[in-house]
Amino acid sequence: MDLPEADGLNTLSADGFADALAPLFEGAPRFLRRLAGARPFDSDAALFSAAREAAAVAPEDELVELLGAHPRIGADPVAMSDVSRGEQEDGAGSDEGLAQELSDLNAAYEQRFGFRYVVFVAGRPRSEIVPLMEAALRNERDAELRRAVDDAIYIAADRLRSLRGATDEQPEIGL
Repeated sequence: MDLPEADGLNTLSADGFADALAPLFEGAPRFLRRLAGARPFDSDAALFSAAREAAAVAPEDELVELLGAHPRIGADPVAMSDVSRGEQEDGAGSDEGLAQELSDLNAAYEQRFGFRYVVFVAGRPRSEIVPLMEAALRNERDAELRRAVDDAIYIAADRLRSLRGATDEQPEIGL
């Protein structure tokens, strides 16, 4: 995926901007249009700072759409974007019991909160996600919505950082 630098993103139409950033955010068109309205950005860090500000003022249904764009933890890899598949396959294994536990936790989470569980997974085995999901189920709804949206933005920033070939010596982009 070839993503324009910040100055290139500033010149795109709102729809072009949303299309360009869709792989970072798994789609979420209303949130991306809101973010397009916050331009211009002078850097990737400014882009993700604006994303956090946009999330702070976005209506709940827009945030739920952003979370719903992400695949469920442990979902069938065929149903995931290439980026999500790569993130979730790291250490995935094929433990059927773990797959069922994740499915049950996803169902319980969505029943309790009314939105999808999103957490930064890349590189962590699925077995490490189970206690995170269990802890999340004890959170208050508003706090959990904010945590999940923060992680969705963190995931997008990490994806961009990877696309840009970031190293530890390069500046942070909002992580």
